[in-house]
Amino acid sequence: MRKTASFTTSNRTVVRLTICCVVLGYFIFPPSGKLSSTPAGLPGWEPRTTSFAVLAADPTVWSLVWSDEFNGPDGSAVDQSKWIAAAGGSGWGNNELEYYTTRTDNAYQSGGSLVIKTIKEKYTGSDNVTRDYTSARLITKNKFTATYGRFEARIRLPYGQGIWPAFWLLGSNIDSVSWPQCGEVDIMENIGKEPSVIHGTIHGPGYSGGNALGSSYSLSGNQRFADSFHTFAVEWEPNVVRFYCDGILYKTRTPADLPQGQTWVFNHPFFILLNVAVGGDWPGNPAGTTVFLQTMQVDYVRVYQRSTPSSNH
Repeated sequence: MRKTASFTTSNRTVVRLTICCVVLGYFIFPPSGKLSSTPAGLPGWEPRTTSFAVLAADPTVWSLVWSDEFNGPDGSAVDQSKWIAAAGGSGWGNNELEYYTTRTDNAYQSGGSLVIKTIKEKYTGSDNVTRDYTSARLITKNKFTATYGRFEARIRLPYGQGIWPAFWLLGSNIDSVSWPQCGEVDIMENIGKEPSVIHGTIHGPGYSGGNALGSSYSLSGNQRFADSFHTFAVEWEPNVVRFYCDGILYKTRTPADLPQGQTWVFNHPFFILLNVAVGGDWPGNPAGTTVFLQTMQVDYVRVYQRSTPSSNH
């Protein structure tokens, strides 16, 4: 479907949901520029079950500053003025199994959405290593960055053992200062064997790896994130990052959460990433029950900034 973008926080509906914060693990991006994970049950993670009524948010209006509605012709590549398809297959420091390609077989537009397709196939990458899976990793590095704002995407997730989708941000200075000094915000990540749970996490110097600050959000009942589209967002302002799922605030992070003496590094430009990994130390490898093809559908990605100054300083 063709779409146009607009947003105001005053339109949120009052709802009541149960939020289950579960320790499961998370993304990190080490100094080598490769992706890895840390086992569950470590400092910075907050297992809890909370039930509360979410009231209407403050009436501040957010102005759209960047978006991709993925309205290109069916089968076409993503807009190269906005995205880079980042190729590679080193395992990302996490023993992942996929090779990220630049092909439209793995990332293309269809019906007003981006489709990231994970395929079980023999594929030999530029490193001359043949792997069993291909997928895509799209980034806005050197195309679009922003300091502060609301970063939002509407996504239908894949599902299955060994499947690992994510929507996240990295500091654009990663090449000069490395990770975790650049900072990382995982807006949404999921492992397919836990189909009703997503995670939101921040990483920085002294609070990465086992000390990363993460929280989780669970759907109620037997709902799965693969069954329909859901909206994932962060509102990032000076000295605060708020995590949302379907308009529900489920975690707020501030410098007060950091280990003593550590630095809040979320005060410079970040870029956007979308990817689906296969296997790895956290999700584990695909099982015989894992169905391929796997697809992640992204209806849109939008970035807003406040039309009035923030009070968070």
